[in-house]
Amino acid sequence: MPDRLDKLQQMLALDPKNQLASYGLAQELANLGRMDEAAAQFERLLSDHPNYCYGYFHGGRALEKLGRIDDARALYRRGLEAAARVGDQHAQSEIQQALEAI
Repeated sequence: MPDRLDKLQQMLALDPKNQLASYGLAQELANLGRMDEAAAQFERLLSDHPNYCYGYFHGGRALEKLGRIDDARALYRRGLEAAARVGDQHAQSEIQQALEAI
């Protein structure tokens, strides 16, 4: 049975715009400590789905772990714009807290 990473990659190969598979792959890469790949996958996710607010939050976290603080700030700011655009106050609050913490 393929592991979760392989399964997510297969799902994206079949449907490259699959939002949940894209997010799942980014999260799985982050969980495995593969932060460079995770950050790149979060950017791909957000390129295809710019209103997916938690992609900004977790993508920013990955960038922070890489020491790319300016990039994390920029991503969080984009996330605040997205959260405001879609009216997601919970995401907006979490992203704001992450931005203020760095």
